[in-house]
Amino acid sequence: MDELLDLDATAQAELIATGKASATEVVGAAIAQAQSVNESINAIILEQYDRARTEAAGKLPDGPFRGVPLVLKDLGCSQVGEPHHMGTRFLKNIGFVAPEDSYLTQRFARAGFVVIGRTNTPEFGTTITTEPLSYGASRNPWNTDYSTGGSSGGSAAAVAAHIVPVGHANDGGGSIRIPASECGLVGLKPSRGRVSHGPDIGESWMGSTIDGCVTRTVRDTAAVLDVISGYESGDPYTAPTPMRPYVLEVGADPGKLRIGLLDNPGALPGLDHAESRASVAAAAKMLESLGHTVEIASPPALDEAEYAGRFTNIVAACTNADISFFENMLGRELGEDDIEIDNLLMREIGRSVSSEQYITEVSWMHSWSRRMVEWWLPRDGSRGFDVLCTPTLAGPPPRIGWLRGVDGGTHMLEILLYTAQFNVTGQPAVSLPLHWSSDGLPMGVQFVGAPFREDILIRLAAQLEQAMPWKTRIAPLVLK
Repeated sequence: MDELLDLDATAQAELIATGKASATEVVGAAIAQAQSVNESINAIILEQYDRARTEAAGKLPDGPFRGVPLVLKDLGCSQVGEPHHMGTRFLKNIGFVAPEDSYLTQRFARAGFVVIGRTNTPEFGTTITTEPLSYGASRNPWNTDYSTGGSSGGSAAAVAAHIVPVGHANDGGGSIRIPASECGLVGLKPSRGRVSHGPDIGESWMGSTIDGCVTRTVRDTAAVLDVISGYESGDPYTAPTPMRPYVLEVGADPGKLRIGLLDNPGALPGLDHAESRASVAAAAKMLESLGHTVEIASPPALDEAEYAGRFTNIVAACTNADISFFENMLGRELGEDDIEIDNLLMREIGRSVSSEQYITEVSWMHSWSRRMVEWWLPRDGSRGFDVLCTPTLAGPPPRIGWLRGVDGGTHMLEILLYTAQFNVTGQPAVSLPLHWSSDGLPMGVQFVGAPFREDILIRLAAQLEQAMPWKTRIAPLVLK
């Protein structure tokens, strides 16, 4: 069983396709691992073990991941007839189940994945630690006193604990990259419009949210992106179709890239952590040894701290609308017994945002995004930058509870310095597990590409995976 669980999704799929293992065996191993370790990490909150065993024993779609076990984050990626609580107490209390499959769920199914359960997420996914009142805290397999990150922390914990090789995740301000960083995984946030939110949602948070996955290898990330990408009828945004499948970028020569380096908050208020600087410095040294040009440089617009307040207004307005939707569905008001205090505060901010102010905020964000993206593009006859390298998070994973309570919001602003900007601009960005803290905790390094250039990020990520391999680094929980 251990040998099966150590494999990535690509290798598991190959074993099944060649008859060296069955889907029943692989899915059974994943369920057994979940039953062994999940009590310690609280990653899977809604089990689908019986359903998964039945599906694995039946006729599965002949997709590239036929028979490979998967977990779905319990926020988005709805499954008809299955619970969908979005980290909330009120949906959990009424036993809410989803009325239909999302398009993304359908794509995972066509690829042959077998879902074994849904994973923990903070309420509405609005924070960067997974500690909801509804289901309790998810805990980091590297050290269970520490956060898994958020909002895809349950999925990240499940993958880091070798329950499954792939976990569904989504990202509105860092929620793929931050859990990947804190759990020692690969986490790529795709470009805006790369993955459909349909059929129920066109966009959220001004188009800043996007679905993807967390994995242990770059090739899995690329191959999964291939199966979940693409236009669906009525999507308000769609990213250009890549020149070739992303999986073919793995191992391809990235060429000599021009890479900008940012290892500190600059003009933004926040933590300037020595370990974060060290993580970027080590990556820079390796990048130069691989032949890339590395410069201390970053988009000047990153120093415009005004974006944070404006983005908060947009998220708050959306939070208010979401809560109002559920109130209408339930036929009653939702209060402190239903909604966590942070989201009630966001709702109050959202109520104060007029339609005129909302449009103004969105217009400013569009203008700011253009100023940001210019840094990657050729201008004045000179070559733009190919990639920006930053810490994923301003410091090592925090302890459970540090991002909760009266000081939680302040602490979040101190460490959430490098990710949300690229949700606003819609650019692709990936966190890679290239550094471990002095306490042995994973710390990701982020690489941001020009709009729609996931291909460059995957080539570079695969190159770094070979040069700075993380495969032998396994969470202590797995080794017990």
